Amino acid sequence: MLDNVSLVLVIVGALNWLLVGLFQFDVVAWIFGGQAALISRIVYTLVGVAGLWAISLLFKRKVS
Repeated sequence: MLDNVSLVLVIVGALNWLLVGLFQFDVVAWIFGGQAALISRIVYTLVGVAGLWAISLLFKRKVS
């Protein structure tokens, strides 16, 4: 479950960065009232923690 939540958050973060890179449009900041807004900072932090967790997925052994 935690792996799936982390992957969803990483995907959200990646899509947000895609929009920032292509259009200079930060969806998280737009939705939650700017980059400095508390809720935006929480979302950014959760995405970052999810990214750290996703690193562990690279080293998990798959059971066949």
